[in-house]
Amino acid sequence: MMTVELQFDRDVNYFMREAFNTLRTNVLFCGTETKVIALTSCFAHEGKTTVSLELARTLAESDRHVLYIDADLRKSITVSRYTNQTGIAGLSQLLSGQATLGETLYRTQISGLDVIFAGPFPPNPTELVGSEAFRQLIEAVRPHYDYVIIDSPPLGLVVDAAVIAGACDGAILVVHQGKIKYRVAQGVVEQLKKSGCRILGAVLNQPERSRDVLPDASYYKRYKKNG
Repeated sequence: MMTVELQFDRDVNYFMREAFNTLRTNVLFCGTETKVIALTSCFAHEGKTTVSLELARTLAESDRHVLYIDADLRKSITVSRYTNQTGIAGLSQLLSGQATLGETLYRTQISGLDVIFAGPFPPNPTELVGSEAFRQLIEAVRPHYDYVIIDSPPLGLVVDAAVIAGACDGAILVVHQGKIKYRVAQGVVEQLKKSGCRILGAVLNQPERSRDVLPDASYYKRYKKNG
C-alpha cells in the first residue's frame, strides 16, 4: 500500500478538538452495525471536509481501523488542502475501471487511517457514485475497517450525496450555524430520508474565519453543470 502524509489544519484548538472527540463518541454510540457513514452539507464552505477528516482521524486515534473516502467528484479540496502531492490516483479512476483498489488506497501517518482520494473530476460523477462499482467497493472494504467515512458533495447543490447515502449505514449533515435557513436544511434532510439511509444527526459548525456559506457563481456552476 502506498503512503501519503496528511497535513491537518493547525488551527484546531482545544475546544474544537474536544468537539471532534464528542462527535466520535456519539458515532461510537450508534453501534457497531453503523460503520459506513456519509457526511454532507447544504452548500459549499460549511466545513464538511474538515469535519469528515477530523472524525476519521479521531476514530483512528481511538484504535479503530478507519477508511476515509473522498467521494466529492465535483469539487474536492482534500488533495490540494491536505497534501503536497500531485498525480494521486483516486475514486473516479477506480470506479471507471482505470485503476485498481490497490492503486488508489493510501496509508497515512495516522496509525489506522487509510484514504481513497477523489481523483480527477469526471464528466459523470452522479453515475459513478450510483454505479454497481461503488456499491461493490463499499462491500469490499466493509469487512476490513471499523469505520468508513465518506465525504460527499453538498446535497443542497447536487443529488450525489443522496445517491451515496443509499449505500451507507448512516449519514451526518454538517450545517454552518447561523448561515443556513431551516427550510433549506429541512429539504436536505428530506432528500436523505428518501435515500433510505438512517440520519445519525447534524453537526453545527461555525468556523472562526468569517466567510459566506453560499458558493460563488463559478463554484455553483461547477456543481450544477455536472448534475
